[in-house]
Amino acid sequence: MDSHHLTTHDVSTEQQGSTVSTSVIPKEHRLDGGPRAWATLIGGFITTTASVGYVNSFGVYQDIYTRSGVASVSKISWIGSTQIFFMLAMGLPGGKLLDMGYFRLNMLIGSAVFVFSVFMASLADPSKYYQLFLSQGLGMGIGSGLLFGPAVAIQAHHWKARQSLAMGIVSSGCSVGGIIFPIILNQLFKGSTGFAWGVRASGFLVLGLLLMSNMLMSSNSTALLHNKPKPDLKGILKDVPFMICGAAVFMIETGLFFPYIYLQLFAILHGVNPNAAFYALSVLNGSAVLGRILPNYLADRFGPFNAIIPSTFACAVLLFAMFGVRSVASTMIFAMLYGFFSGSFFSLTGPIVSSLARDPTEVGVRIGLAFFLDAFGGLIGPPIDGALLGGDFAWSKPIVFTGILVLAGVILLFMARYVVAKRKGTQFV
Repeated sequence: MDSHHLTTHDVSTEQQGSTVSTSVIPKEHRLDGGPRAWATLIGGFITTTASVGYVNSFGVYQDIYTRSGVASVSKISWIGSTQIFFMLAMGLPGGKLLDMGYFRLNMLIGSAVFVFSVFMASLADPSKYYQLFLSQGLGMGIGSGLLFGPAVAIQAHHWKARQSLAMGIVSSGCSVGGIIFPIILNQLFKGSTGFAWGVRASGFLVLGLLLMSNMLMSSNSTALLHNKPKPDLKGILKDVPFMICGAAVFMIETGLFFPYIYLQLFAILHGVNPNAAFYALSVLNGSAVLGRILPNYLADRFGPFNAIIPSTFACAVLLFAMFGVRSVASTMIFAMLYGFFSGSFFSLTGPIVSSLARDPTEVGVRIGLAFFLDAFGGLIGPPIDGALLGGDFAWSKPIVFTGILVLAGVILLFMARYVVAKRKGTQFV
């Protein structure tokens, strides 16, 4: 926990609970501005760029491992889906540590695990599946999970009126990393550097970025007052809109990652020039940068549910549109559109969950718990897609499967929005 804590005489108490007297809060600790808030925002952006952005680049490894015959398509995809699972599931212990005041310790551990795992992947034998699974699936997944959830949730300690926008900016780092790392990895792997030193070079870049982010980020003691009530886990699990949202995001997460894992392979096997196909993931993640920021700006004005539902519906439509993707132009157009709308969904998940919180001290637990429940969707989705794809590459099966799942998730989001709007007495939710 940070050393700059408020003492008990800094807090004014009312009959219905404790409120912080803004006259005694140091300027750098106040919400919606100040050097610590901006430093934490920038640090969070760098964190997601280096960790989740790298995980979002697994499509490069999926393509390389598949075409080199390391294992079947479905078996290789378990590496990527395990990364996604732990990236989300570790948000629960990470969020709990954040709410307990151990933000810095959590970030240091997560950074160390992630960097160590990248270098272990560089030492792995590409023909030995279990080595790739341990270093990339387990190691990178756990490390990125300890970093991602807290890096997003900590923004609630520094921002209120612009909380959705702040979370969106941090989340956009996932896409920026998804632009940078596929290009770097593809260029290194197909050049004279080779696989081992290509992975190693990317590891040094990740190390530098995470060192910088750890120096920039901090928690806000005004959000961690000791006389605040502890998060009511049972109450959260009984919260109807929260559980509906959890079910909705689980279904959407199961289907939404399909293009992130398979687009490069899909494009190459449909005759798209490999040099152009290599950039498809970068285009997808590049478009997601705006998708993770613009809808979050609108969410602060009109409500996160009103922003996430149309974006997710657009993703479902685009998944079915993959039937028409057969050329360089259609691949790039699809990548741009899908990147924008899927990026919007990913960045708005945190705001819709945090909007249900009764107090800032339970934001970490709510986001962590939601990510944990949704992680199972990310775990099973890509392997199911790979199994449906099969050795004969029947693309129609995973396309229909993922499209229907995302549509079902949209319906559940509508249901959650209805309950929340009725509870709050406003349509701006």
